[in-house]
Amino acid sequence: MRRRATRQHLRALHRSLPPEWIASASASIATRLEQVLPHLATSSFAFTWPLPGEPDLREAAAQWITTGASAALPETVKGQPLTFRPWTTGCAMRPGIWNIPVPETPETATPQILLIPCVGFDQAGYRLGNGGGFYDRTLATITPRPLAVGIAWSHSALPSIDPQSHDIPMDLIVTERAAIWHRPQAPRQPLTDAQQNGI
Repeated sequence: MRRRATRQHLRALHRSLPPEWIASASASIATRLEQVLPHLATSSFAFTWPLPGEPDLREAAAQWITTGASAALPETVKGQPLTFRPWTTGCAMRPGIWNIPVPETPETATPQILLIPCVGFDQAGYRLGNGGGFYDRTLATITPRPLAVGIAWSHSALPSIDPQSHDIPMDLIVTERAAIWHRPQAPRQPLTDAQQNGI
């Protein structure tokens, strides 16, 4: 019940964010991703079509494609792990579950990096999602295991999300203000003090 109330509170807060702030903060997240994951621009990655109030990485994804990356969007099927469909700018799309756009292609992708939206996140790297468990289910089964990067607003930080046994922590959380590694091994590039300590 506490997680549900927290999720509802944060969703309402996100939906109230001004569009210009979302655009600016999303660009900051994209820049920070490029700083801490310099190989992102030449890797295969998946991101999400933003729901109202969520970070919007569509413009950054289009730019990374031009530098050699390949992008995908998730297709959601209730009770199943996510399926990732290749995405390019201008590709044919169809409405998926909850009318979230999905590339209209039978092809699938196996991303090396997952950019995963967080309604909230905590100091241990656990994310509070939208409640369906799709990313936890996917991370528990996908092979090879991709780098799990939580994408969040800094004001969504929580002391704890009260993780359940099925919750899988992120390797990295990136907000418009900081990048916080939770994986045991060190990141590929050194972080600034602000990136290491701030949220």
